[in-house]
Amino acid sequence: MSTTTQNQTQTFPPQHQNQQPGVESQMNPRPKSEDSTYKAAGKLTGKTAVITGGDSGIGKAVAITYAHEGADVVIVYLNEHEDAKDTKNKIEQLGRVCHLISGDIADEEHCQQVIAETIQHFGKMDILINNAAEQHPQNSIIDITAVQLERTFRTNVFSCFYLIKAALPHLKPGSSIINTTSITAYKGSPQLLDYSATKGALVSLTRSLSLALAQQGIRVNAVAPGPIWTPLIPSTFEADKVSSFGADTPMQRAGQPEELAPSYVFLASDDSSYMSGQVLHINGGTVVNG
Repeated sequence: MSTTTQNQTQTFPPQHQNQQPGVESQMNPRPKSEDSTYKAAGKLTGKTAVITGGDSGIGKAVAITYAHEGADVVIVYLNEHEDAKDTKNKIEQLGRVCHLISGDIADEEHCQQVIAETIQHFGKMDILINNAAEQHPQNSIIDITAVQLERTFRTNVFSCFYLIKAALPHLKPGSSIINTTSITAYKGSPQLLDYSATKGALVSLTRSLSLALAQQGIRVNAVAPGPIWTPLIPSTFEADKVSSFGADTPMQRAGQPEELAPSYVFLASDDSSYMSGQVLHINGGTVVNG
């Protein structure tokens, strides 16, 4: 079992990055993206997955684990080119194909291009993971500008609609859509009002879309992470808050990306063939009854 599953109070060195989405190379310690004890079983052999935010953090861990399970991967990212290249190298070392696409998923034309390029490169797609997101803490709703509000919703919610619309004609029975929502959709966050609202929207999208696509044999589920050690954290919060990130969970520590990846394998594979419209809560033991 991975050493990250040991429950002990954990702190991080104070740190801050001045630009979102942040990069892994500047983090101390680096996030853990690959569990050396993971036992692959070919559960995604022959599949092609599109993962937004797949260059780092949760998306990176999912991309690598999918490669272990036999899938080829399209990584969609903004501008973190070094992180993306590192992830691509790891996937190729596992004998799978990885295609990188950079750009802003808040733009519908770019989302359409992502799917078109995926089909051109692989001839098909089987899994869509809407994982990329941004957040901008504010002390009061009064401080949330119209520009910030629209930007957060465009990245976190609009992009999911854009990508799903473009992907749907290419998805066949057995395909899977997985949305990354958040614990904040269930327990709230006083400094992340707009971000929490977007994640609540993804819960509702997951439930409604699962009903809309059930007769087509396409399953739609979600994962709601708690505090996970990714580049979004030091690029979002001040250094002193980063140092105690995740310590308030029942397990008294932040999670590592590698600890979420198996849940995305489960939701994309036939292991979850009778499951749709549901949310898996990987959050360090916080009970949210959602």
